Amino acid sequence: MQIPNFKFVPNRFFLLAGPCVVENEQMPLEIAIKIKAITDKLGIPFIFKASYRKANRSRLDSFAGIGDEKALKVLKQVRETLQIPIVTDIHSAEEAAFAAQYVDVLQIPAFLCRQTDLLVAAAKTGKTVNIKKGQFLSAESMRFAVDKIRESGNQNIMLTERGTMLGYQDLVIDFRGIPTMQKNNVPVVLDITHSLQRPNQSSGVTGGQPEMIETIAKAGIAAGADGIFIETHPNPAVALSDGANMLKLDYLEDLLEKLVKVYEAVH
Repeated sequence: MQIPNFKFVPNRFFLLAGPCVVENEQMPLEIAIKIKAITDKLGIPFIFKASYRKANRSRLDSFAGIGDEKALKVLKQVRETLQIPIVTDIHSAEEAAFAAQYVDVLQIPAFLCRQTDLLVAAAKTGKTVNIKKGQFLSAESMRFAVDKIRESGNQNIMLTERGTMLGYQDLVIDFRGIPTMQKNNVPVVLDITHSLQRPNQSSGVTGGQPEMIETIAKAGIAAGADGIFIETHPNPAVALSDGANMLKLDYLEDLLEKLVKVYEAVH
């Protein structure tokens, strides 16, 4: 992958991390500064993550964002201030070129990973495209999403595992999917926090199992994931989106130190 201000480090996984969504103008930079300090200390390549808008909400009154352009400008400020790459979600073909002006990696949400127009539009920006595996798809079937990007002239691709639906209100991770998707010759990321969601709750607010973050993260590193994805927030209890499955920012350094040890033991 060719991503500005990013390069792989031998014998180290990489990290995509940040809050679920841009909640205000100050928070993303504050979080990014803290994560960058940790990842610099541990030698972990880092891509900052935040959605500029949350399009997939259960309820109409759920927080969706502070405005697309306003939020993207906040992400651009983080990018320029800290000289780090940014990843954000896009939801339609029309958004691809617009978002690409502000960020380095365009992320395709899991529910949209089969949308051909969206994949082609993302590919044509020339940005790296991170495709999340649909909760309803096998790891093997993700080769077709990869083909759509490559056949549109873009070789900068990564795939992300984020769990598979088990019934109506739970997700499970099939760790076989990591080496299976790596057969496409692309880096494979494990999205730890979204894999621990409890969707479709009767309240209309997604639940989660944050107490399992360390367990799943260790297993993912042991299974050979090239990178990990963690949504983190200073106070998940008051987060405006996905607080139920996010990692408290104060816990991130301890977790990453443990994952580095697991990675070194495995490799």
